[in-house]
Amino acid sequence: MGYIDTHAHLYASEFNEDIVEVINRALENNVEKILLPNIDLESILPLKSLVELQPNLFFPMMGLHPTSVNENYEHDLTIIKEELDTGKYIAVGEIGIDLYWDKTFAVQQEQAFIQQIEMALKLNLPIVVHARESFTEILEILKKYKSTTLKGVLHSFTGTKKQANEAIALGFYIGVGGISTFKNAGIGEIVKDLPLEKLILETDSPYLAPTPHRGKRNESSFLVHIAQKLATLKGTTPETIQSVTTHNANELFQL
Repeated sequence: MGYIDTHAHLYASEFNEDIVEVINRALENNVEKILLPNIDLESILPLKSLVELQPNLFFPMMGLHPTSVNENYEHDLTIIKEELDTGKYIAVGEIGIDLYWDKTFAVQQEQAFIQQIEMALKLNLPIVVHARESFTEILEILKKYKSTTLKGVLHSFTGTKKQANEAIALGFYIGVGGISTFKNAGIGEIVKDLPLEKLILETDSPYLAPTPHRGKRNESSFLVHIAQKLATLKGTTPETIQSVTTHNANELFQL
């Protein structure tokens, strides 16, 4: 049993020149599955092309990223819905609310998030949630679905311990990535106290590379550094982290 990188954008242009080498390094570091969340309409084709390249390694999701939500979001969601209805996707993602860069389309982001939650429920798929400066708003919406079958993960978690526990109480997993390895980020201290059975590993490549690669392009092979950090935080071995987080990911995404 190998690692599962539950969140990577390896179809991004940053990998155009050396995707084969990136794949080989991931496999050499015992990463056996890589889950690919969508961003917008332009990323659908490269995402699907990468899955076709190695269908036993890559698993696609479909969704509209909150920073891609604008006045045309209804049109974009029509195409996202069509993809979900006709394609073979493991989750609805990456979806959510991002109020960090721009609040212009905050209302539209919330509507797009809710509509995509409804799509996930209809198809019995988990959701992969992007939350930035929006944990209060995200949790408020998720609580309305408490009595449903909705499940998913708060990816690249940067909230408080209270917010993490609220999400876990709603049946959600917490995505642990490169930020957990940053010296002054504080996320490591929060993750340390969360139940391992509710944690999954991710890189968010090409972003947020873990120490010792911080500031460089991230890739799936770097997942081993995140696992090592989590093992240290939890006072256990990387082998245990691998076993439990892989089981968690397989459970959540029905891989």
